[in-house]
Amino acid sequence: QVQLVESGGGLVQAGGSLRLSCAASRSIFTFNPMGWYRQVPGKQRELVAQVTRSGSTNYADSVKGRFTISRDDAKNTVYLQMNSLKPEDTAVYYCAAFLNTYYWGQGTQVTVSS
Repeated sequence: QVQLVESGGGLVQAGGSLRLSCAASRSIFTFNPMGWYRQVPGKQRELVAQVTRSGSTNYADSVKGRFTISRDDAKNTVYLQMNSLKPEDTAVYYCAAFLNTYYWGQGTQVTVSS
C-alpha cells in the first residue's frame, strides 16, 4: 500500500504554468505506471499523462505539447509540469500509482481563469 499526496495546484491565468507534485509514502520503483488524472464535476475521471518505470510517457491528446510528466524514483515523487494552461484544464488533478490495483491521492484543484 502507499499514500500519495499531491501539491502545487491553485489559480492561474490562461497561458500560465503550474507544476504539480505527487509525493509517495514509500518507494515508487515498483509502481508501473504512475500517472496523473483529472476530473470535473459530472464527468468521468480522465487520464492526463502517465510514465512507466522505464521512462516511457503517454499523454492525452488535449495536453500533448503543453504538459510534461516525470518521475524521480530517488525522491519517490512524480511531477506534472503544465504550461500554456487553458480554462478547459480546470479540474481536480489526481495522482495514481499502479501495482496490481490503482492507488489514488486526494487530489489538488487546478483553476485556470480566462
